[in-house]
Amino acid sequence: MRYLPLTPTDRGAMLSRIGVDTIDDLFIDVPEPARLDGPINLPPHQTEMQVERDLLAMAAQNKTASTVPFFCGAGAYKHHVPASVDHIIQRSEFLTSYTPYQPEITQGTLQYLFEFQTQVCELTGMPVANASMYDGSTATGEAVLMAHRITRKKRAVISARLHPHYRGVIDNLSDMGGFDVASPADSVNGVEDLVALIDEDTSSVVVQYPDFFGNIMDYSTLASEVQSRGCLLIVVVPEIISLGLLKRPGDMGADIVTGEGQSLGNGLNFGGPYVGLFAAKEKYLRQMPGRLCGETVDADGKRGFVLTLSTREQHIRRDKATSNICTNSGLCSLAFTAHMTLLGGQGLRHLAALNHARAVHLADKLEGIAGVEVVTPAFFNEFAIRLPAPAEQIVEALAEKSVLGGVPVSRLMPDSNMDDVLLVAATEANTEADLEIYEAALRDVLKGVSA
Repeated sequence: MRYLPLTPTDRGAMLSRIGVDTIDDLFIDVPEPARLDGPINLPPHQTEMQVERDLLAMAAQNKTASTVPFFCGAGAYKHHVPASVDHIIQRSEFLTSYTPYQPEITQGTLQYLFEFQTQVCELTGMPVANASMYDGSTATGEAVLMAHRITRKKRAVISARLHPHYRGVIDNLSDMGGFDVASPADSVNGVEDLVALIDEDTSSVVVQYPDFFGNIMDYSTLASEVQSRGCLLIVVVPEIISLGLLKRPGDMGADIVTGEGQSLGNGLNFGGPYVGLFAAKEKYLRQMPGRLCGETVDADGKRGFVLTLSTREQHIRRDKATSNICTNSGLCSLAFTAHMTLLGGQGLRHLAALNHARAVHLADKLEGIAGVEVVTPAFFNEFAIRLPAPAEQIVEALAEKSVLGGVPVSRLMPDSNMDDVLLVAATEANTEADLEIYEAALRDVLKGVSA
C-alpha cells in the first residue's frame, strides 16, 4: 500500500484544482542542483530483520564519545550527567502540559521554568532571564535582533572568535532582515579592535566567553567603550560550566548574555536538542524573546507560578512580537535545572575546577610533544594547539587508534588558513588514563608524519 494511496485520477483532480500540470511544478522554487534526478541509491527491499541487522552493523563502525577517549568540544561538551537527573525529570510533578497556558494545571512546568530562570540569572550575573530558547546559536541571533530593536540601528559588530555556527545564525537572520554584520580578521589569540568597527548605525558588539579558541578575556573595559558609543554588549557563553570559576558577564557590564546550557543535565545527543540561555538587563525586559515565568500567590494565599510575560507571535499581534521561537526547550531545561540544583554553588565550583585542572594537565602533556604548540595562553577547559601537519589528517589518524582527539578548526572555518590548528577539550569525564592514551597516540601519529 502506498503511503498516500491516491489514484492517477485523484492526483489529476488535485493538480487541476490548484492550477498546475504536474507534481514537479510544485517544486519549481527548489534549486535544480538540490533536486533528485532519479531513485535514491538504496539496496533492493529487504525484510525488517535484515534491515535492522544492516543498520546495526553500520552503527557498530561509529566511535562514540562514551566508548573511546574523547576530547572534542567546540560548543558541545561531554560531561557526566548523574543518573539522579534522569530520575527527577521523569517524576509525575513535571508531567504537565508542554505549553503552560493554564497555570492551574501546569504548576510543575511553570515552577521548574521559574527555577531555571533564577539559576541562569545567578550564573550570568544578570537580573532577568527568559524561559529558554532553542540553543545557544539561536539565542545569540535573537540577542542581535533585540539589540537592533532597542537601539533602532541595523548593524552588528561580531568578534572573529565567535563560534562559526553562532555567526552563521546571525548572518542568516541579518540577510533576511536587511541588517549588516561586520567582523575583524580571523586570529587565534590576537587583539581584536572591535571598537574601531563601530559606526553611527551599530547596535551591538558580540563576543564569546571563553572564545572559540578557548581564550579568556575580561570584557569590562570593552563594555564601557561599547556603551559609551550607544551600543549594547552581547556576551556569548557556549560552555556554561565555565561560570563556576570565571567572572560573570553581568559583573563585566554586559547588556545581554546568551549561552548554551547543554553541559548541565544534557548529553551530546548527536548535536541536539539543546537548551539556549538568554539573560539581560532589567530595562530591556519587554524586548526579550520567548517567555518569562513569575511567582505569585493564588486565591488561597499559596505560592504559585504564572506565565508573566510572553512577547512571541502566538500571544500578541504578529507585528508586535519579539520572536517566533515557540519553545521553552522544556525537557532540556528541566534536566539543566535538576543537575544545577543537585550541584549547588559549591558543587558547580568544584566541577569547574576539575574541568580546568584536566585541561591544564592535558595541555602540559601535549606541549611536551615535539612539533606541538599550545596557542591559547589562558583557557578554561578547551584550548587550541598548532600541529606540524594538517589537523584533519591528524584527527583521522588518532581515530584509527580509537582516540577522538579534537575538532580541526578548518572544519568549522574552512577559509581561515588554520589547517594546522586543532581545538582540544578536556572535562571531568576524562580520566588520567584518557590523557595518557591521548599523549601516547599523538606522539605515535606525529612520528609517522615526520617520517
